[in-house]
Amino acid sequence: MNARALRNALSFAAAAVFCTGGAWAAEAPAEATEAYASGIRLWTYIIVGATFALYLGIAIATRAHTTGGFYVAGHGVPAIFNGMATGADWMSAASFLGMAGLISFMGYDGCVYLMGWTGGYVLLALLLAPYLRKFGKFTVPDFVGDRYYSNTARLVALICAIFVSFTYVAGQMRGVGIVFARFLDVPVTWGVVIGMFIVFFYATLGGMKGITWTQVAQYWVLIVAFVIPACAISYKLTGNPVPQIGFVSSLQEGKKAGVALLEALDQIHTDLGLPEYTAAFADNKKNLADVFAIALALMVGTAGLPHVIIRFYTVPSVRAARWSAFWALLFIGILYTTAPAVAAFARVNLIQTVEGQSYEAMPPWVKKWEQTQLIKFTDGNEDGLVSGIKKMGDPGPAELEVDPDIIVLANPEIAELPAWVVALVAAGGLAAALSTAAGLLLVISSAISHDLMKRMLKPNMTEMEELFFARVAAGLAVIAAGLLGIWPPAFVGQVVAFAFGLAASSFFPIIVLGIFSKRTTKQGAIAGMITGIAFTAAYIVFFKFINPAKNVPDEWLFGISPEGIGSVGMLINFAVTLAVSRVTPPPPQEVQDQIEAIRYPRREEAGSYTI
Repeated sequence: MNARALRNALSFAAAAVFCTGGAWAAEAPAEATEAYASGIRLWTYIIVGATFALYLGIAIATRAHTTGGFYVAGHGVPAIFNGMATGADWMSAASFLGMAGLISFMGYDGCVYLMGWTGGYVLLALLLAPYLRKFGKFTVPDFVGDRYYSNTARLVALICAIFVSFTYVAGQMRGVGIVFARFLDVPVTWGVVIGMFIVFFYATLGGMKGITWTQVAQYWVLIVAFVIPACAISYKLTGNPVPQIGFVSSLQEGKKAGVALLEALDQIHTDLGLPEYTAAFADNKKNLADVFAIALALMVGTAGLPHVIIRFYTVPSVRAARWSAFWALLFIGILYTTAPAVAAFARVNLIQTVEGQSYEAMPPWVKKWEQTQLIKFTDGNEDGLVSGIKKMGDPGPAELEVDPDIIVLANPEIAELPAWVVALVAAGGLAAALSTAAGLLLVISSAISHDLMKRMLKPNMTEMEELFFARVAAGLAVIAAGLLGIWPPAFVGQVVAFAFGLAASSFFPIIVLGIFSKRTTKQGAIAGMITGIAFTAAYIVFFKFINPAKNVPDEWLFGISPEGIGSVGMLINFAVTLAVSRVTPPPPQEVQDQIEAIRYPRREEAGSYTI
């Protein structure tokens, strides 16, 4: 098939999807609205129910019977499938729901999340993953404990891993609750509880083995759910079904027809008295220092996330770890190159649909989301018209507050796509949130059962006892994660950004120095981890919880927001670790030899290199 034929085929498919969405509009308005809502509910039950049945079936078929299977899937996952599983593990609710929502409201500033998360994965794949796989341990605390020849270091790393993972998992469970609340007409709390049950079943039964193969299925669910509506909306707005191309194409209809999408969006913002969508470092936008700090924190935080690192232990060899990193980056890139387009499409549709319109005449999707308390209208001038749209919780006179986490889910409804597409997006959001939640809960479970119980408190326990403790720990972690999902500290994307900052300030320096510096000591590692994560956590807690009124650029240290402070915590960790290591005795020779062994291949008698 040549390029023109392929483009025509894609155009036809996108047109078909779009046109079927408008079919219901031919009916009487009230009847059409009710039929559309009923169709969304029906399709949601069908598609979500089918995907859940698939996940549970995979978990039963691949359940773990050994600790090796529970922790690292027996080191037997092929590279390409591990790449898919890593993509699903990596593309959490923050990527699927939160990132496009933040970019939609923040414009250029929101792309810092895109750059930081993508760059961080490249850093992890090239700098750390092969060496950690060669070290051959089950968990990050396991690596820290053995590399720094200290159970105290292991305990500190264990606490950091649990702290980071719980912060991260709060965003995932919140995402699950949001999807259920909107599409199954249940409160967010009950949505979180349903998600808890699903994750509990397949995470505790299958362990990493079951989670890995479930995540392979979840990757395809989430990527299809993200791309199909993006293609349909791109075709509707620009006539091009490829979102990455539609993003830089011209609008087809409306007052801005013939104007490039981003240029039109800039004009719309200017007309409303807002900074241009594509403007960098303008008034009411993030400053250069904060953008750099957030990008760096997300980047190095990625390289320190325990649930991502553990994926490279599931493959048979270091070579497979490198290839799985390549495949994962390829699979992740599909969503990450589509997200900016989705954000821009949503922004255009949202403004054109509600700005200046009577609130009483708002489309049904606005009222539905209002019931979940994720959209709020305050008629400040009492004229009944919507004047201004802002991110929920932001200061300013705008009357319509919108939670960024609903943008991707609401986008198909705003664009009037068919009910089955709306339901598919709901299934994709659930797949993204549940896949990452399962990986995080396994990190918490293995930290408690393997690093705490097996390696420190009860070293003589049998494998079956350890497996029992792992499942009990996973169950307790699910309950705690659910509570954090019901009462989250911020939006999904921001909560996850905090987790990245905590990982950056605690694990990244210790892992890098553990691999590339034979002189780094246990005393330095312990002091660095405690200092880095304590500073970062204190900064976040102060501005987000203790004194949120001061959470403004003028009050931030060096103008760096809580989302980016992990980069400063990382530098503090590096400085403290190196300084303390200089004044403490060097590591034992066997530890230094071990570091040498994981960094350089050894020539065998046969003339090949071990990997």
